[in-house]
Amino acid sequence: ELEAFEKSFAEFLGTKYVVGCASGTEAIYLALAAMGVGPGDEVLVVAHTAVPTISAISMTGAEPVFVDIDPKTYVMDVSKVAEKISSKTKAIVPVHLYGQIVDLEPLLELAAERKIPVLEDVAQATGATYKGKQAGSMGAFGAFSFYPSKNLGAFGDGGAVSTNSKEGYEKLIALRNYGQSKRYYHDSIGINSRLDEIQSAILAVQLPKVAEWNERRRAIAARYTNGLKDLVIVPEENSVSTHVYHLYVIQSNDRDGLQQYLTEKGVGTLIHYPVPAHLQKAYVYRGYKVGDLPVTEQITKRILSLPMFPELTDEQIDYVIQEVRTFHQKNPGAQL
Repeated sequence: ELEAFEKSFAEFLGTKYVVGCASGTEAIYLALAAMGVGPGDEVLVVAHTAVPTISAISMTGAEPVFVDIDPKTYVMDVSKVAEKISSKTKAIVPVHLYGQIVDLEPLLELAAERKIPVLEDVAQATGATYKGKQAGSMGAFGAFSFYPSKNLGAFGDGGAVSTNSKEGYEKLIALRNYGQSKRYYHDSIGINSRLDEIQSAILAVQLPKVAEWNERRRAIAARYTNGLKDLVIVPEENSVSTHVYHLYVIQSNDRDGLQQYLTEKGVGTLIHYPVPAHLQKAYVYRGYKVGDLPVTEQITKRILSLPMFPELTDEQIDYVIQEVRTFHQKNPGAQL
């Protein structure tokens, strides 16, 4: 089942290889390990992401170096990458957050000039495209999560790494299975990170439905945007990519008040993510302080994720729109 899913997913992505593993976190770790990233190295990444992205970097012994985000798309600001590159930089990890792809063409050009491999974090963007190419097919590696809430979800944890490199593929196969070259012969230090047969079978059934589910997410997003764009800041799509709306994230001048009001009205919301990684206690040792990533820090005070999943009905969407509108009409200071 695993081999069959890996083959199908590679065909879906348009890559030569896919290697299933236990989670999205370990997918990032395994890809970095296959690149040879380790202690003493630096990896460029954003602080506005789920902390597991950063945890995977730490698992290699390397250090995260944080790049600020674009204020409109919430993903890595590619114009700010070059200034962060040092002699220690061994990888760049653009995170395709919320279903939005980083502007990859200039990033890949810069990375090629500096001979630094790019690992796409596609945990929230399975099925998104950039200039006609699938997310996860353009960097040296792509890392995916199949956590149940993702656009392509299993019934438990799971992940995968995509690549077009035969050498990279062979390293991944060994690394996910204790570093074995063949049974009981260990040529490298690996881990146990299997995507099990049951989850693989489930994912194989789900995969043909991803495009349909993503189109429904886009339709839901369009309905939200049409109903809210005059009162709050709604998501902005890159003109050369397809946003698949793992999350639908707005900005409000009174985010906390809006969240409390929606909770009272039976609308579940979350903040993705309230504390950026560079200000988390776990990463205080890196020496970052408030003000180092101004766009990231401003955004995290204003964002709110509205309900988003393909099974939402138009009536439910309209109810959410109605309540967001009601709150802002009652609180003019919260409006744009």
